[in-house]
Amino acid sequence: MKNLEKLLRDAVVRGQPRTHRAWKKILIVVEGIYSMEGSIVRLPEIIALKKKYKAYLYLDEAHSIGAVGPTGRGVVEYFGMDPEDVDVMMGTFTKSFGSVGGYIAGKRDLVDYLRSHSHSAFYATSMSAPIAEQIMRVMKCIMGSDGTLTGQQRVNQLAENTRYFRQKLHDLKLIIYGNEDSPIVPVLMYMPTKVGAFARHMLRKKIGVVIVGFPATPIAEARVRFCISAAHTKEMLDKVLLELDIMGDVLNVKHSRNSRTNRTVVYDENNIELDA
Repeated sequence: MKNLEKLLRDAVVRGQPRTHRAWKKILIVVEGIYSMEGSIVRLPEIIALKKKYKAYLYLDEAHSIGAVGPTGRGVVEYFGMDPEDVDVMMGTFTKSFGSVGGYIAGKRDLVDYLRSHSHSAFYATSMSAPIAEQIMRVMKCIMGSDGTLTGQQRVNQLAENTRYFRQKLHDLKLIIYGNEDSPIVPVLMYMPTKVGAFARHMLRKKIGVVIVGFPATPIAEARVRFCISAAHTKEMLDKVLLELDIMGDVLNVKHSRNSRTNRTVVYDENNIELDA
């Protein structure tokens, strides 16, 4: 947040690079959940800075809409913020909605402008009726307007699966990134060769994983990324955790000292951990 405030202050004070004229608009662009880190944006602080420097806020909720918040409405609901404080809200229909395409939401003037100037609005074909119906049905399910509790149950199940999976990874002493409520769970493997070995092992076990390395991540922070779903059962998660436990030992990636088990830890005079 300090770095963001410095950037905003510099933009206000110095203006444009060559002419130093004042910027007409300053736009803060953030993600709801960062896809490679699993971090949830610190939205209250972002909004406070936006108001302080009279900037605009563009929020990409590709990984957070339908996934976080008490009723799955994304990071705005997660933090209890007012949607009016976000100028542009963008998201995808390919993840939580199980469809294709995406959306941009904002004030009517913004939407009308995009409809008349955006290439995707007047140079592309319209969304097909079955896809639109799929999206609307899922929206009604999440909001509970379909007369069932299915949407709320799935949001709750996703939160439960996320907490369970993250806790078990902590217990295995694997290093993971991200917020505890984030269903995006990156497990650090560090070396590209270890990532490759892990992916081949999981393929043999018929477990689908997403491996990520340079340039999508820093060259020394290669990782495997898990995206937790409400459809995952405890048995499925335990199967993955078992293979993670095995490969964690084989690849020597159990480096975390922040295991959340309640065991007693004793150190000798050289600060080496002893068995309790």
